Amino acid sequence: MRELNVVISGFDHYDGVDVNPAIEVSKAIAEQGLGPASGPDDLLDQVEVTIHVVSIPVSFAKAWPTLKETIEATRPDIVIATGLKHSARGVMLERCATNLMDTAKPDADNVTPRREPIDPDGPAAYWTRLPLRSILNDFADDSIPATLSSDAGTFVCNSLFYNLLNWTATQERVLGGFVSFPLVGLAHSSQNGLPLEQQIAAGRDVVREAVRYYLKPSSSDILIA
Repeated sequence: MRELNVVISGFDHYDGVDVNPAIEVSKAIAEQGLGPASGPDDLLDQVEVTIHVVSIPVSFAKAWPTLKETIEATRPDIVIATGLKHSARGVMLERCATNLMDTAKPDADNVTPRREPIDPDGPAAYWTRLPLRSILNDFADDSIPATLSSDAGTFVCNSLFYNLLNWTATQERVLGGFVSFPLVGLAHSSQNGLPLEQQIAAGRDVVREAVRYYLKPSSSDILIA
C-alpha cells in the first residue's frame, strides 16, 4: 500500500478566541483519521495517510520557519495551512497568496509591516495547489457552508500561504494550500461561525480530496473561477 505524508498547520493563539479551530481541527483529524474509503474504487482505499500537526505562531518572522522545520522533518506530499477569519460565516478556501505584507494590527512580535513584499524577488502571487472544485463538492454533500476567497488578506495568514507556495514551486511534486475557518459557533445560529464538529468534517474533506487529487490529478479540479 502506498504511503503519503500530510502536514496540517494551525495558528497557536488568537486574542479573544477561546476555541481556536485553526489548531483544533488539525488535531482532531490527526487523532480521528480520515475515515473509511467510500468504496473499493476509492483512491483512499489504496493509500495509508500519516497526518502531522504543527502549531504556528502568529508572527511574520516565525510562522514560515516553524512550518518549514516540520516540513523538513516529515518530507510531506501535501501541506495544508489553516487560519481563522473572524467575519466568516463558513469555511473559506483561499485561492491566491499575494506577495504583500500590509497591516495596522501588530503580530505576536508587535511587528506591523506596511506595504512590504514577502519576497522582493518573488512573483506577485501564487495560485493554490489544492483541488477546490472537488472539495466544494464534498462540502455540498456534507451540508458545510463554504465559499471561495480571492486571497488570504495581507496579515500572517497570507504571508505563511505565500511562503508555502513559494517553496512548493521548487519541489518536484508537493501540494500546498490554505483554508480559513470561521469562529466556533452554535448550530443554526444567525451569528458568524460553525460548530467545531462541522469544521472538523470540513477539514477532513479537504485532506481526503487533496489525497485523491495527489494520486490522480485532474485539471478540472484544481482551480475554480
